[in-house]
Amino acid sequence: MRLFVAVTLGETIEAQATAAIQRLKGLARHARWVPPSHMHLTLSFLGEVEAERVPAVKQALERVGPVHAPLVLSIEGGGSFGPPAHPRVLWAGVGGDTKALGALQADVAGALKPLGFEPEHREYSAHLTLARAKVPRGDRELAECVRALHGAKWGEARVDRLILFESLGGQYHSRAEVALSG
Repeated sequence: MRLFVAVTLGETIEAQATAAIQRLKGLARHARWVPPSHMHLTLSFLGEVEAERVPAVKQALERVGPVHAPLVLSIEGGGSFGPPAHPRVLWAGVGGDTKALGALQADVAGALKPLGFEPEHREYSAHLTLARAKVPRGDRELAECVRALHGAKWGEARVDRLILFESLGGQYHSRAEVALSG
C-alpha cells in the first residue's frame, strides 16, 4: 500500500481551487493539474507499506490527535518549486495557524519514527500543490501561473482530523481518520 498522512481543507477551498485551476489551465496548457478533490496538505509520506502495518500506523496517529486542537488555515497567494523561469511545481500558499500545523506535522513524524518511517530532513513547508510540469526541466508557462496567483485568497478551512490515505490507481482512499480533539 502506498500511504501518506494528510489533512484536507474542505468543500469551500475545493470549490475555490476548482475555479482557480480552470482559469490557470489556460496559462499552462501542458501541466499536469491536481484534481481539486485530491487537494490536501501532506504531513508525512510513508511510501510502500505492508497492509499488516496499517493498525500500528493508526495507533501512532491516535496518540497524536488528542493532543492537538482543531486549527484554521487560509489558502492565499502561491509560488513554485524549481527554477523561477521553468518551475516544476506550482503551489498555493498556506496561512493562518501555521505554527499549530507545523507542531502537528512534527508530532506525526515523531510518532511514526519508532515504526521505521524516517522524517524528512528539510523543514516542513506547508503548501497546496496545484500542478506539476510534465517534463523534468520545468514548464515556463507555470511561471505565468505564479504571477496570476499573486494576491489570490481562497478562504479559510477548519482542520479537525488527520487522515491516513492510500494512493491507489490515481485515487486517494481514506484508510483511517483521527480527530484532533486537544
